[in-house]
Amino acid sequence: MYGLMRTAITSDNLHWLMGDLRQGDFVATSRPDLKAIINGQLNASYPVLNEITNWRKFYAVINSTSLFIERSREIVEADKRYTPVNNNVDVAQARALRAFAYFYMVRIWGDVPLLTSSHDGNFEQHDRTAQAKVLAFAESELILAAKVLPYYYGGTDPQLPGEYFGITAQGLNGVLFTKISAYALLAHVSAWQGRYIDTEIYTKFIMDNYTKGDGYGPRYINMDELTGTGSGSPFAYKRGTIIVGFSSEYGNGESTANGHIEQLTLAQPLVQKIRPDIYVPKEVIAAAFTDRKDLRFGLDTITKIHRTPYFVNFTTDMPIFKKIAILANGGSAGSFAIFSSTALFTRLEELTLLRAEALAVIGQRTDAIANLNIVLSQRGVAAIEALSTKDLIDEIFAERRRELMGEGWRWYDLIRYNKIKGTNPDFNKLITEKGIYWPISKDVINANPMITQNTYWK
Repeated sequence: MYGLMRTAITSDNLHWLMGDLRQGDFVATSRPDLKAIINGQLNASYPVLNEITNWRKFYAVINSTSLFIERSREIVEADKRYTPVNNNVDVAQARALRAFAYFYMVRIWGDVPLLTSSHDGNFEQHDRTAQAKVLAFAESELILAAKVLPYYYGGTDPQLPGEYFGITAQGLNGVLFTKISAYALLAHVSAWQGRYIDTEIYTKFIMDNYTKGDGYGPRYINMDELTGTGSGSPFAYKRGTIIVGFSSEYGNGESTANGHIEQLTLAQPLVQKIRPDIYVPKEVIAAAFTDRKDLRFGLDTITKIHRTPYFVNFTTDMPIFKKIAILANGGSAGSFAIFSSTALFTRLEELTLLRAEALAVIGQRTDAIANLNIVLSQRGVAAIEALSTKDLIDEIFAERRRELMGEGWRWYDLIRYNKIKGTNPDFNKLITEKGIYWPISKDVINANPMITQNTYWK
């Protein structure tokens, strides 16, 4: 189930093509298909666009999880080693994965077919379901899952004590959905719908309880951990800093050339590839990173040299985005380098900024500033003063732009930002006309005549 979910979001680099390119900070060097996405020409005739707009891989996840939810209890009856407690936790994971698949699809296509039972071996035609109903189902599943899921696996958590399938906590760290994972998804489902009071409640639970993992749970990470491969990196190997994400660990034979942002962003001097497929222009970097003391990208006032955790070759026409660079073979294979980075959905810094967003929207300005400053302080950026008159929503989303660059958030953040602000006529029109959603693959429509193309893309 986890493997199918990883495939769904990483095949053809879907997570980054959909999350980071449209109206984002990256520009394409030569590929016309990537330029089409950046410019919002999502119905252009390119194979990769048709492939990533086919939701079949997500329904493979949904069918797999539904089948497990329906049938796995038969194993309890047949195998005494598989306990009801173990099965309850496994079913909760399946519920959370299914809910995540639906939420992920709703962000992309809006209304999608809602299937709540398995259809193994049969292709059944279903019409699309209103996204409000889909998200209500996802939220109800996540609430059920959250009651059962442990804070961590393979240890002394009271909801699932002891080794998990013979594996200790260290081997399971950051791999499976936990109680914090479920609340993280609940927070995002509510924020996507503009229900920020609920977002505040869900994120408060996370902030109050994320330390209950006995050292195996999430934590805030420093710069070396964010941009390196150290013990706290959410992008390298299995780490508790992965709240929702899907690792591709080299030691498990999971490294690939496709399905990692490095395939798009890295080039010389990091790998032998001559130039990247996408990069962030110097003027965009300068506009985003305005504090010279920013540890992600700034200017060392003593050496007068730009800091390089996020970018190298800044003085050239094409800076290389190196924030995420988990090389499985050292880049020795040139254009066919193999990567091991995690497809990360959320980590503690992202959820702290989401909490700041919710608090700002519902008018709790002081608490919103405090949460924003938690992340700013980790990156060397000057704190927002308690009595500051700055536009807090602008400040929060500006920090999300910096902190989460290359993590698949930019487009979805722009949607939420513009829904909150409502001051951009062009984006308001895009929201009203449902142009924020992607077209549906022709392959899906040809296979199921009950599915019609999103109106904006007809």
